[in-house]
Amino acid sequence: MAVFTEVSFDEAARLIEGLGIGALSRLEPCAGGIENTNYFVDTGAGRYVLTVFERLSAEELPFYLQLMKHLADAGLPVPGPHADASGSLLLSLNGKPAAVVDRLPGEHHLAPDAADCASVGTMLAGMHLAAADFPFVQPNLRGLAWWNETVPVVLPFVEPAQAALLRSELAFQNHVAASSAFAGLPRGPIHADLFRDNVMFDGLILAGVFDFYFAGVDCLLFDIAVALNDWCIDLESGRLVEERAEAFVEAYESVRPLESAELRLLPAQMRSAAFRFWLSRTWDVYLPRQAMLLQAHDPTHFERVLLQRRETPWHPARHRDKDGLEA
Repeated sequence: MAVFTEVSFDEAARLIEGLGIGALSRLEPCAGGIENTNYFVDTGAGRYVLTVFERLSAEELPFYLQLMKHLADAGLPVPGPHADASGSLLLSLNGKPAAVVDRLPGEHHLAPDAADCASVGTMLAGMHLAAADFPFVQPNLRGLAWWNETVPVVLPFVEPAQAALLRSELAFQNHVAASSAFAGLPRGPIHADLFRDNVMFDGLILAGVFDFYFAGVDCLLFDIAVALNDWCIDLESGRLVEERAEAFVEAYESVRPLESAELRLLPAQMRSAAFRFWLSRTWDVYLPRQAMLLQAHDPTHFERVLLQRRETPWHPARHRDKDGLEA
């Protein structure tokens, strides 16, 4: 979350008035994140988040908002968006697209244990199954096409060794994406950004998942890889903490068992997930946008994660022998 577009109390109050969720009593800017303008909103009826979209277009946004509604309607703890009097989930504020969604209760578990990781694995599998009949289709906008466009843009800003790693990994990911095994992976709507700060816990119970604005249709395995690379690593080194990773995958598979092709391509997808966030964070640092509150993430974190995934590929232990996978 961040603030690129300043919103006054009166402007927000007029927008909230048309949603049937009570009168605005409090408006507070959110400092986290780097993509959109976000404010916490309180009314007599509850607590909400107002988002003004800075990069996504009005044509792209229905996918995200309808996906959130679809998952919330399926009983998953996802923030439901609120419609205006015409029934539209997509709103407008200061000439920009906007949305108001429920604010989730609880707190982040920023130092997760194996039980937390298992909860996230179960939730992610449930989201994948619930989204299987979602009728909207939109690609992952930060997928391979974006990587191929963006690597040449950031190369002039990085050190020679980093440039060589970017080129090498991009070539590898293009090679994987062209394979028949990759083409056969199960696909559907994915969250694509399931980090520790996008999940809330109420005590030991997972209370909700939010920030779906990087979602898109892609291989489900990429979603798993993104989560493993954040929930199941040592943050200082980027090293995978196998106890947490095993707990995550076992819990996921208790809901949706992985196919053989997914198990074989898991190490490659863990590399692709690390590469995606190293690239986007590098882009954010060297090509920043002005914002009232903005804290860009450190790109070198995912450079370390990528190097770890390249040097130490990982498969779940219980699948190594029966599927002929290497440890």
